[in-house]
Amino acid sequence: MRKDNTKVTFKGGAVTLLGTPPSAGDKAPDFKLIDKSLAPRSLADYSGRIKVIAVYPSIDTGVCAAQNRKFNALATQLSSDVVVLSVSCDLPFAQARFCAAEGLENVVTLSDHKETDFGLKYGFLIEELRLLARGTVIIDKNDVVRYVEFVPEIATEPDYEAAMKVVESLV
Repeated sequence: MRKDNTKVTFKGGAVTLLGTPPSAGDKAPDFKLIDKSLAPRSLADYSGRIKVIAVYPSIDTGVCAAQNRKFNALATQLSSDVVVLSVSCDLPFAQARFCAAEGLENVVTLSDHKETDFGLKYGFLIEELRLLARGTVIIDKNDVVRYVEFVPEIATEPDYEAAMKVVESLV
């Protein structure tokens, strides 16, 4: 298994990411996640749509909460051909509780807590914490990766503007 401790820091200290991240132009790896009702979800469940995958460590932190609020707001401006998937290792119950409390209805929360399948296949799993690093992955309607961002410092937000430019080019 690939390990990389050069890409991301957490509060200034290097963390080790496990897995092999895809690059723009690669066929998107399938993944196994669970939704708020504990039903399994995979890439195929969003077939034919542009997928914006907003990856974050834990919904119970300020930066992660802000990221989810921002992607929820951005989703209101996107066509119905685009789905925003909010992915972390949080329990699905915590994700659902947060979205209900915040009134977030435009992101689909998915949990990688059970198998860390997404984290390993996309290279976001933090070995030391068993949480996902922060970033964004955009996959087109044909399941080709078009954008991958690993936020260099986990305690900062992703580059929303760059991600939205990619989405706009795909719609």
